[in-house]
Amino acid sequence: MSLSFSAGAKAEICRDFPSKRCCAVAQAFGILLYSNTFSQDTIRIVTESRDLAMLLPKLFRKAFGLEFDEFPSVAAPGKLVFQISDAKKLGVIFHTYGFELDKMLSLHVNLSVLEDECCRTAFLRGAFLAGGSVTDPAKGYHLEFVTAHQAVGRETYTLMEETLGFYPKMTSRSGSQVLYLKQSDLISDCLTFLGAPVAAMGIIEARLEKELKNKVNRRCNCDEANTSKVVDAAREQINAIRVIRERNMMERLPAKLQQAALAREQNPVSSLTELAAMMEPPITKPAMNQRLKKLMMIAKGEV
Repeated sequence: MSLSFSAGAKAEICRDFPSKRCCAVAQAFGILLYSNTFSQDTIRIVTESRDLAMLLPKLFRKAFGLEFDEFPSVAAPGKLVFQISDAKKLGVIFHTYGFELDKMLSLHVNLSVLEDECCRTAFLRGAFLAGGSVTDPAKGYHLEFVTAHQAVGRETYTLMEETLGFYPKMTSRSGSQVLYLKQSDLISDCLTFLGAPVAAMGIIEARLEKELKNKVNRRCNCDEANTSKVVDAAREQINAIRVIRERNMMERLPAKLQQAALAREQNPVSSLTELAAMMEPPITKPAMNQRLKKLMMIAKGEV
């Protein structure tokens, strides 16, 4: 079964395992704040990504030196659930991020954990892995981060602004805070930053393909319009020549006009340039246009 575009992007990101413990802690922080449940009683991470499922145990061992209480087989079908409910393990994790289990918990992005640029990058990678998605560019341009914690969403907004240099849009959806990007160039930049350059190139290629198709369509529409104009003009010219013949005026016309009339009658779909090349001697396109205009004026009795 082939991966979705979003799953493919996450698979790329998962291949770059944090080399430093501080980055593992930061990436795990992003995952926890954007996971299904991060509370004083339990941590519950639900994912459909097999790549993230393989990453999580190694990441938590490096960041906290502990194992999940419950974890699935990566080969299991459907959604995979990772859970920690042991109080001691929860205490280690909460202490790492400056939270206390015995006090009212208000989750937020503790910037002291993200002092280094590499850690800020790792945090955003974790946030995307747990709560992010990106639409297949063949269908549209949309990348988002979704968290259940309002403060976390606002603080991630500021973090993205300071780290990436651009502003995501922000909205609420079913009680969750959503940060999203709609511009293809920003999405490709964001994916590159997160460690998914192949997916980023997919965005760029899709945009270029759409631009090319639009350009071809505009050209075809333009050519079709021009062709329609040529056909309409040729029809008017042939009608004018028919009127001249019906009035027995053809033999009285100058030889160059007779030659132009005969060429148009015999070549009803030819362009002015093609008709001009048929004249003896050949003439220019404007000169051919003048001859046909003169024939139409004669048919209308204007000369």
